[in-house]
Amino acid sequence: MSGPVDGLSLMLLAIVLVSYLIGSIPFGLVLTRIAGLGDIRAIGSGNIGATNVLRTGNKGLALLTLILDGGKGWLVVFLVGRNWGYFANMDAGLLAGIATVVGHNFPVWLKFKGGKGVATTLGVLLGSLFPVGAVACGAWLLAAVVFRFSSLAALVALLAAPLYAVWIGSYPVAMAAGILAMLSFWRHRANIERLIQGEEPKIGGK
Repeated sequence: MSGPVDGLSLMLLAIVLVSYLIGSIPFGLVLTRIAGLGDIRAIGSGNIGATNVLRTGNKGLALLTLILDGGKGWLVVFLVGRNWGYFANMDAGLLAGIATVVGHNFPVWLKFKGGKGVATTLGVLLGSLFPVGAVACGAWLLAAVVFRFSSLAALVALLAAPLYAVWIGSYPVAMAAGILAMLSFWRHRANIERLIQGEEPKIGGK
């Protein structure tokens, strides 16, 4: 009996590890270096995400970073969910999605100093349950247009996701979204402090 259980555990561990490594690909850093814009960590917030890439003035590169960071979250959830689904008392797709976001936030290649995982989280939500992801994206867009703060828009979006998932009765997704929201709030703690103090730069600011 222990053989199959051990096999499933090893498979789940492998899925989590590979998902983490995929998530840890720093697209923002790679793209800005390829474009000759230097080290993205040396400007703005020092973040490797799309918002900081936008501070280089290259909107196309920022959009591509957003798509790739979100895409890796979506792709991992889609592939794992399609091929392994639910086993070993775990939703493999959701677990892989969380691991992908953790990889983006704490990439081994950058001494565990990565981004805040917003785009990757939205990709994970879209891949896990599209309506939840769509609501989160809509909440981000609305908050961004109204308030012009990327960090505030992210917090609003990631708070809306688990609440909506609970409302429609998708509790596994709600739990995963809640974990990712808490991680994002923790990663945004400096932004939250600047928002309170009125010192947070607006979208498009240098």
